[in-house]
Amino acid sequence: MIAKLAVSGNDLIDQPYDGVDRYVLDGELRENPSGALDSETGEIMPVRNIEHSLATTATGSELRSWTRTFPLPRSQVLTGDAGLRLALDPERTFGVDVMVVSAELLAAQTGESTIVEGVPTLCVEILSPSEVMENIDEKTDAYLAAGVPLVWLLDLHDKSVTAYSPGAEPILFNRLMEITGEPHLPGFRVPVANLFE
Repeated sequence: MIAKLAVSGNDLIDQPYDGVDRYVLDGELRENPSGALDSETGEIMPVRNIEHSLATTATGSELRSWTRTFPLPRSQVLTGDAGLRLALDPERTFGVDVMVVSAELLAAQTGESTIVEGVPTLCVEILSPSEVMENIDEKTDAYLAAGVPLVWLLDLHDKSVTAYSPGAEPILFNRLMEITGEPHLPGFRVPVANLFE
């Protein structure tokens, strides 16, 4: 169930992980339980999915290795539900599993920045079994509408990646294929299977 409450992205910053995924879209807080229901207490308990963690680490590692082929200042890779504010009016603030942020966007952040404000080069969402597709579709549409040039959805079940770009048809990469990020991630090319190991 998606709760809709009027809030700002700043309300998300100090939220503990309590088994609920939260983001702000058009000024409304969206909440989606992502943990397991405790049958005794009726509360949502946080679940740290090993597959999700492995995919986050593997994807971040592959992207970080790629960024290190460029001289400083260079793009950086952020992981761990990194905060991203795409817009203020209406507010659009998300936690992103993995993102690539250009050196220019990082340089534009202020000393008070606790989340990235602006449009990253790549947003990666890793689909867990409890994920609600309505939420993923909503976030993907928001990323693309804001001008994020590349969005990847990693499916843990079939070990595939669906790549989205504004104004283009999605492209499905299965685990037997290589994925590239051209032209937004120049020279990036790895087997899809590497993103799940």
